[in-house]
Amino acid sequence: MNTPAPGANAAAETLSEETVDALVRAGTSGEQPAKGAHPHEALLSARAANIKQSAVRDVFEISMQPGLVSLAGGNPYLQSLPLDRLGATAAAIIAEHGLEALQYGGGQGTLELRTQICEVMAAEGIMDADPENVVITAGSQSAQDVAAKVFCDPGDVILLEDPTYVGALNTFEAYEVDVQPVAGDEHGIIPEQLRARINELQAEGKRIKLLYTIPNFNNPSGVMLAPERRQEIVDICREANILVLEDNPYGLLKFDGVLPEPLRAANPDDVLYLGSFSKIFAPGLRIGWALVPAHLKQRYYLASEAVTLCPPTFNQLLVSDYLNNYDWMGQIRTYRALYQERCTALLEALDEFMPEGVTWTRPEGGFFVWLTLPTGIDSYPLLYQGIDAGVVFVPGAAFTVTEGPSNKLRLAFSAVPPALLRTGVERLAPVLAKAIADNF
Repeated sequence: MNTPAPGANAAAETLSEETVDALVRAGTSGEQPAKGAHPHEALLSARAANIKQSAVRDVFEISMQPGLVSLAGGNPYLQSLPLDRLGATAAAIIAEHGLEALQYGGGQGTLELRTQICEVMAAEGIMDADPENVVITAGSQSAQDVAAKVFCDPGDVILLEDPTYVGALNTFEAYEVDVQPVAGDEHGIIPEQLRARINELQAEGKRIKLLYTIPNFNNPSGVMLAPERRQEIVDICREANILVLEDNPYGLLKFDGVLPEPLRAANPDDVLYLGSFSKIFAPGLRIGWALVPAHLKQRYYLASEAVTLCPPTFNQLLVSDYLNNYDWMGQIRTYRALYQERCTALLEALDEFMPEGVTWTRPEGGFFVWLTLPTGIDSYPLLYQGIDAGVVFVPGAAFTVTEGPSNKLRLAFSAVPPALLRTGVERLAPVLAKAIADNF
C-alpha cells in the first residue's frame, strides 16, 4: 500500500544527505554553503550575511527529481489557462504595439493597468482605491522589499504572524531589521497577543514600524483571519503608530466566493495593501502592486523606481489585455472549484492515513495545509525519510523566526491532481507514524 513510485528511491539516491542538508539548512537556518576564503569575501556587506537561500526554492529543486510526489511547491495550476489564445494575444501585442511594449515605461506602471487593478481590488472588497496611489511592482515580493527599505532602519522591528511567508522573512532580514513573531491560532493573529507583544517590545525601547500579515489563507498555514478580529488588529496598530502591511495574493481564491473584507477596506491611511497576479493569472509575468496610503505614495514610488526603473511594459500590456478581453473572473471561479477539489482530496487523504497525534488546518481557500506533529518531533530530519518514501514537503522551520526545531510542516495542494495528493499522503503517513512511535 505504501510502495514508493518507480524511480522514487533512485531519485532520492541522486541527492546525498549532505546535499539536501546544504540546501535546506541554508534556507531554514540562514547558514550559507561553505566557500573558499577568496579576498572578495572581505568586500561583502554586513547585510549580505542576512540574505538567505529560500528553503522553499531549495526543496522545489529537490522535488523535480523523477518519481517524487511533490507536496512542496505552492504553484498555481496554469494548465487551466487558455494558453493558445494567450499566445496569440502576446504575438499581437508585439506586432501592433511593439515599440511601446519593448520600450521603457513609466516607473509607477501604466495608467490603464493601475485603473484595472483598482477594479480587481473592488472585487476583493476595496471600493475606494485611486489609480494615483497604486504602484505596480515586480510581484508582491518586490513590494515587500520596497516597504522594508522605505520604513525600516537596521534594528527596527517588523511584527509578523507566526508562521509566515518565507520570502517575506528573507526580505525583511536582509534589511537588518528585528523580525518579531506574534502568536496566532486557527483564526489568525490573536489581538490580545498582538497588544501584549507591542507593549513588551516598546518597554524594551524597540521601534516597531510594520505589522506584516497575510490575512487570507496564510502561507504556510492556510488560516484566514477571523472577520471579527480584523478591525481590532488595525486599531491596535494605529494606536501604536504601526503601519499594517497587508499581503493578499490568495484573497480571491476563497472556495465559496464569499470574501472577507480586507483590512485596507475601511482603513486607507493605516494599511499598505499588496496584491499580485501571480496566483490569479501567471506568476512568471512578475506583476504585482502596492496600494499605498496617499501621504506615503511618493516616497514609496520613488524607492520602487530606484530598484526596477519601471515594471516590464510588455507584461503589463499582456495583463491589461487579459483583464479587458478575457473572462478573468470566470477563470477565478474555475480556480476556486479546482483548488477546492484538490484541498478536499488532500484533507480526505489526511483523515484516512495520518497517524494519531497529527493535526492539520482545514483551509477555506488558498494553496496550503499546515500539519502539526506531537511536541518534540522535528520535521526537518523527516524530509530525508519522505524523499526516500517518494514524497516531498517543506519543513516548518522555514516559516518562522523562532529558533530551534519545528514540529510543523507545509503541504501544498494547488498543483497536484487529487489522485497524486492521495498517493503523496499515503507515502508520508508511515514516515510520520514511525517518527511518533520512535519519540514515545
